[in-house]
Amino acid sequence: MRDDYLRQALKVIDDPTILVNVVSQRVKQLRRGSRPLVESLEKLSAEDTALREIGEGRITYELPTELEMAKSNERPPQRSAHKAIFSAA
Repeated sequence: MRDDYLRQALKVIDDPTILVNVVSQRVKQLRRGSRPLVESLEKLSAEDTALREIGEGRITYELPTELEMAKSNERPPQRSAHKAIFSAA
């Protein structure tokens, strides 16, 4: 993982826990065949691609509302409390 991409992504998502969750979800998508939202002349790992997408503002996320959190407490626990919304700029 490249430090420069990590530092750039941390400027956009300053909470490391949320950043890890967003990167993890995006890496899964990339490994399943989703197209990268950034172009690169070099071969980047899925993790570096996700960090670069975040750093360039190509990926956004939203936290669940209190109502959504209350509903999720009524159901069996889900894998992640953070929901990432991926958008092409």
